Amino acid sequence: MSDRRLTPANGRVAHVSLKGQVVAERFTEGDPARIAVPLADLLAAPGGRRDRQVLMGEGVLVLDRHAGFAFVQAEKDGYCGYLAEAALGPDRAATHWVSAPATHLYRAPDLKTPEVALLTMGARLTIAAEHPRFLETADGLFVPRPHLARIGDWTKDPAGVAERFFGTPYLWGGNSRSGIDCSGLVQAALTACGIACPGDSDLQERALGVALPAGAAYQRGDLFFWKGHVAMAVGPDRLIHANGFHMAVGYEGIADAIARIEGRGEGSVTSVGRL
Repeated sequence: MSDRRLTPANGRVAHVSLKGQVVAERFTEGDPARIAVPLADLLAAPGGRRDRQVLMGEGVLVLDRHAGFAFVQAEKDGYCGYLAEAALGPDRAATHWVSAPATHLYRAPDLKTPEVALLTMGARLTIAAEHPRFLETADGLFVPRPHLARIGDWTKDPAGVAERFFGTPYLWGGNSRSGIDCSGLVQAALTACGIACPGDSDLQERALGVALPAGAAYQRGDLFFWKGHVAMAVGPDRLIHANGFHMAVGYEGIADAIARIEGRGEGSVTSVGRL
């Protein structure tokens, strides 16, 4: 059975690559677009529950627009779902990404100007002009220079990126500094390092790293997987994760986390992967 999260088809419409594989009223190449709002929920159904979130400037392939919702496939990880049609903007190449945990958009290159919106790490922007302390977007808004990096200028330490989210409140399906879940944290950390990463922990377990043999010493960046959960080592005996127990991104001893999760009846570690 195909995974609906990664299958660009919903019965009403499907991508042309799926002809002969799925039933749909019509098939389409889709139209590229970009997310035009700071943050948008990617939903399992129109008006349904949140699966994940997409960030400003991220690319999507729009397969259908109906009743105020768009059925899309996210460019960064192939995740399929619905989002409010109003969240979409024209497709254009991003030049920079938000490399700070969060930043603000301003209407003028002046830090005393009231902010327009909050952007989270990973958001993409098209920069049209440079100013001494700010960069100006193609939409005529301004972002502090220290908070942006050029596309391709990635960081080197995934665990270090994850640590920058310390204290962020837990949010199921969250992908931002305002709220994030376990797989969202890992995806943010790896994406900031230029490493492709699926959106959910079960997909990450299948796609990322090489499984460590039992008894191997842990090192910074190793990924710990449980059924429905993922965490990242920051050292040989400590990890960081977004978790519902503490309702935040926090540190925990590796042995303590394993014992606590198993003791609560949530299962044992299913694998440990090294990037």
